[in-house]
Amino acid sequence: MSIDVEAETARWLATMSPEETQRAIDYTHGSHWLILGGFVVSVLVAWLILKSGLLNGLNAWLNHRRARPNVTVFVIAVVFSVASWFLALPWSWWSGWRRETEYGLTSQPVAAWLAEGALSGVIGALGMAVLLVGVYALMRRAGRLWWAWAGGLTAAFMAVMLLAGPVFIEPLFNTYTPAPDGPVRDAVVELAERTGTPSDRIYIYDGSRQSDRYTANVSGLFGTARVAMSDTMFQQGADLAEVRGVVGHEMGHYVHMHPLWMTGVFAILSMIVFWLSSRLYPVARRWLGADRVATISDPTGLPVLSVVIAFIFILATPVINTLVRTIEADADRFSLEYANEPDGLSAALIKTAEYRAPSPSWIEEVLFYDHPSVENRIRRAMQWKADHPPAG
Repeated sequence: MSIDVEAETARWLATMSPEETQRAIDYTHGSHWLILGGFVVSVLVAWLILKSGLLNGLNAWLNHRRARPNVTVFVIAVVFSVASWFLALPWSWWSGWRRETEYGLTSQPVAAWLAEGALSGVIGALGMAVLLVGVYALMRRAGRLWWAWAGGLTAAFMAVMLLAGPVFIEPLFNTYTPAPDGPVRDAVVELAERTGTPSDRIYIYDGSRQSDRYTANVSGLFGTARVAMSDTMFQQGADLAEVRGVVGHEMGHYVHMHPLWMTGVFAILSMIVFWLSSRLYPVARRWLGADRVATISDPTGLPVLSVVIAFIFILATPVINTLVRTIEADADRFSLEYANEPDGLSAALIKTAEYRAPSPSWIEEVLFYDHPSVENRIRRAMQWKADHPPAG
């Protein structure tokens, strides 16, 4: 029996009520504005820290007897990160908890959200400090090509975090339990064995602690890789077809080595960002009134550098989103090829539309979407279904 791809796509989209669709649109459009709002907050925070003289005082105290550049960078980076976290906390509370609560996307108590945010802030501050020690050392020693070496260092740091995340970081925020014996585990194991994904590390984690979003992932690299399904999938009634469709997508990321590809791309992007930062830094320093800050290699100018990098990444958002959309579409193709669950994948995609409006304009998708739109993904799934009718 032939399938009308457009009619099937419309049928799936119609499973959302008009109220649900409008709510998703409102949430998504608000999220676009959060990009600008977050940048404005980061500029204000950087300006406040610069005007306080906090980092200059630290620099003078740490180097009053002898120069200790690496220690100075580490301490200043940690203090800057912690101060930024506290100053931006009202914005983070509204955008990261209150707004999510209002849209029904989380039921996490604010105290738990705050505790996890503080833990994440500490981990981020320490990790960023270690990375910046290397970046500022390259600024001092690598000459005019410091930006190229710094881009490579950043990519290496990302690779280490990909390896370490499932083992050391993710268990700090969630409990990962081996999937119990039964149809779900059997289906995932069978799919893992066919796709070359590790089949001995299949977990369910309590993602509902933080969010009610329907999600799964394959995280880690090589020996640390694992399949993890959020309990929200099953709370929202995921059947075996959905599980196979979603997990097949995530396995596509692992088998096609998308994290490594993105790390390589990010190395090049980081080089470009650091090169542009070296050019834009003097302009930003004047604009922020950072009179007590010297050249870009001066760690007390970290607030200026952070503003410059944030500005560049905002301009680069469409490029980054396009790269990510490309690998997400590839993961969908992988799922359809190996799991062959176009309806299961479509059912799961509809459940993600509550936080990602399903049918944006093409320009909105290009500018703001880091996944293909739900409508386009379902259309491709229905096209696959039409091109691969069941035998007999």
